[in-house]
Amino acid sequence: MKQHIDTDYIHALIAQGEHQQQDFKFEISDVRKIARSLSAFANTEGGRLLIGVKDNGKIAGVRSEEEIYMIEAAANLYCTPQVEYTSQAYVVEGKTVLIVNIEESRKKPVYAKDEEGKPWAYVRVKDENILATAIHLMVWKQRSEPAGELTCYTEQEQRLLRTLAEGELLSLNECCRLTRMVRPAVLKLLARLIRYGVVEMHFVNHHFLLGPASATSGEE
Repeated sequence: MKQHIDTDYIHALIAQGEHQQQDFKFEISDVRKIARSLSAFANTEGGRLLIGVKDNGKIAGVRSEEEIYMIEAAANLYCTPQVEYTSQAYVVEGKTVLIVNIEESRKKPVYAKDEEGKPWAYVRVKDENILATAIHLMVWKQRSEPAGELTCYTEQEQRLLRTLAEGELLSLNECCRLTRMVRPAVLKLLARLIRYGVVEMHFVNHHFLLGPASATSGEE
């Protein structure tokens, strides 16, 4: 792989710290962990990995060519569907930093296999890779279906909408109790409301809660 020299560029990226579209990796020692990162970026807004950089931003450098092959294995063998990415190596202060750019996937969800080969989907929230919920999966499922649907809300569903409109954050279980509807039906309802831009998921204390959307630009 051709190596580039652009110290200012790498330092500028590191100065941003870790965020929703950037993650530091000191090394690649577990291909499955990298697959989780690839899944999270692909399922959210895309992003990049800076490999050879410690969590505190100190440049440690990539140790061997083997890490490049582990990225390839994570993207092609441990992610379903395969993750598209590009990579570039930069020499900074005599050390190599590998940048891996991941595009947001057009085919969601992207799953990452665990130690037993079981697939799990992840999303990126701030600087963390979080396991996708049943609501995420339902939203992606509905978006992959043909467009066009007619929605009529029952009294129970309208009660849920009124409660959410008041700004109260609810868990999925609370939504089920409030509407007295079975879980699959509530999942479909919430997914539609998220797609319409009426409701959004808020990540609070490591839990996803449902609340009113900050914008009302739903899907066409």
